[in-house]
Amino acid sequence: MRRLALSVIGFVLAVAASGVSAQAAELTKLRVGWCARTVSSAASPFAIATKLGWYARAGIKVELVPMPGSTDCVKTVATGDLPFSLPSVEPLATIRSQGVKARIFYTAYEGNIYGIAVPKDSPIKGVQDLRGKRIGVQSMASGGVQVARALLAMGGMDPDKDAQIVVIGEAAQAAALVRSKQADALSLYDTQYALIENAGVPLRMLDTGPIAKYPSNGFLALEETLQKHRKWTVALAKGYAMGTVFAMANPEAAVRIMYEMYPQTRPTGKSEAEAVRDDVKALEAREHAWRLESGGVKRWGESSPANYAAYIDFLLKWKVIKQKVAADDLITNDLIADINTFDPAKIAAEAKAYKAK
Repeated sequence: MRRLALSVIGFVLAVAASGVSAQAAELTKLRVGWCARTVSSAASPFAIATKLGWYARAGIKVELVPMPGSTDCVKTVATGDLPFSLPSVEPLATIRSQGVKARIFYTAYEGNIYGIAVPKDSPIKGVQDLRGKRIGVQSMASGGVQVARALLAMGGMDPDKDAQIVVIGEAAQAAALVRSKQADALSLYDTQYALIENAGVPLRMLDTGPIAKYPSNGFLALEETLQKHRKWTVALAKGYAMGTVFAMANPEAAVRIMYEMYPQTRPTGKSEAEAVRDDVKALEAREHAWRLESGGVKRWGESSPANYAAYIDFLLKWKVIKQKVAADDLITNDLIADINTFDPAKIAAEAKAYKAK
């Protein structure tokens, strides 16, 4: 299946590469696994790169494929069903030890997006108070599952016996289940927490120790894809990087472009002003993870071997993964110089001057 899928990808890319017109190039579709069932404002860099023509000029068209979580995102790349995805690193560390040759070639979130939250008025004060509690996750394929298990172990508990991990879904559904007390705590991520608060459920984050400083999601591809389709891989990540700079400089424009490019992301039952306000809040919740200083790096998408190695040691120590994996087997910075061939200051200036319709 993997070889067949890669052959199809190769054929599509080859056809596009052989053409000289912009129209032919625009037909080149790159499918990217989006590791949540719902595309949200956090995907605005893709929308921006599409709207402003950056992807089209590079000869590609990007299609986001929603998936239950990071585990599925990693599996679909491993099998060749998708050429790219944007998962967290925990399932990659597991599957890499099984011989799957895939790497993160662009770290999208230099800081970790996951953490444990509880209702603001909850008696739970710290991770140690999660014993016997129900912890809600987006899906059992989400990186939030591994993070919850690691934190339970760090708090001296057995993740299989001392707490219950339950699926509560996303956004409004998750908010409703928290409100009805079907979950005592949440192991989701920054934008979901913002969306839950937008739905009227105030939250409080617990101190999760070292988790915040570890890297989170990044673009993943098979090594074979990186070698054979470098041009298209660079174009995908470069457009995303430029879109990230734009979104950080003008979050409101980013949200409005998101609505235009992905109409299904616009919330229903709200006025335009309310929808934009709430989604700007969600987008700004992601900003901390996008920032280069969160990972101590200098270039967009750069992967810090030291940060990844520290996270792998943390996951191994708390038995989230069973086998040591070298950070250099999980990441590559080989494409980063090519991805960063743009002027971030120019993009930011264009974003600030942009007037969304």
